[in-house]
Amino acid sequence: MLTVNLGPLAAPIGTLLALIAMLVAAGVGRIAARGKKTGIGFALTDMLIAAVVAARIAFVAIWFDTYRNTPWSMLDIRDGGFTPWAGLAAALLVALWHGWRHAPLRRALALGLAAGALTWGALFGAISLMSNTALPKTQLFTLAGAPADLAKLAAGKPIVLNMWATWCPPCRYELPALAAAQKKEAWAYFVFADQGEDPVTVQRYLTSAGLDLSNVLLDPGAGIGREISSGGLPTTLFYNAEGRLVDTHVGMLTAGSLAGKLERLRAAP
Repeated sequence: MLTVNLGPLAAPIGTLLALIAMLVAAGVGRIAARGKKTGIGFALTDMLIAAVVAARIAFVAIWFDTYRNTPWSMLDIRDGGFTPWAGLAAALLVALWHGWRHAPLRRALALGLAAGALTWGALFGAISLMSNTALPKTQLFTLAGAPADLAKLAAGKPIVLNMWATWCPPCRYELPALAAAQKKEAWAYFVFADQGEDPVTVQRYLTSAGLDLSNVLLDPGAGIGREISSGGLPTTLFYNAEGRLVDTHVGMLTAGSLAGKLERLRAAP
């Protein structure tokens, strides 16, 4: 499961789990405080802000060359470019600072963080067990109408499978970065699986946008989304050479966030 449908919106499961864990941490912290005003809500908010900012700054610093030509994209956190260890370190430092300044907060903060971490770990583990990590078996077709088999097309290479549609603005925004990576990273096999559109519509858009993409396939019934339990576009899946899911990204990719995902894919066993 990659997304959860909230009405017409598809929310990434990771974001939802983090919010649930934070609410549990705040609730347990307030209970542990036994009615005292410890300010645990403010402490957790400060930790969250520090974690997001530090994780983003660290990621941009690591992949600065990919952000250099588009400085404004450094601020666009929709691409999911974060360095977890930097965010965790920043959050812990903020927690220590709050605990040092306000002694009554220490016990409530420790218990709240432990409860939040356990909640996140348990939910993440359960979701991981239910997730389908195999290469999708949905029947795809070329623009000419011929059936296509992902495993045979990849011929033993890692696969980057991008689910997109011409009507989807974030999909259109990220396609140039994916097209550039397809030309540069020949060790991986990039597939662009259009969801639910006809070949004429897809080809017309690619021509008008001047996009030179290889391996554009059609998923007429949007079956991949159902198979991997993701209702959001764009969604990009990263499979190793054995067809095992290594990483995912729901939402828009930039050159920087894509570079980080590709590095993980290249290093995957």
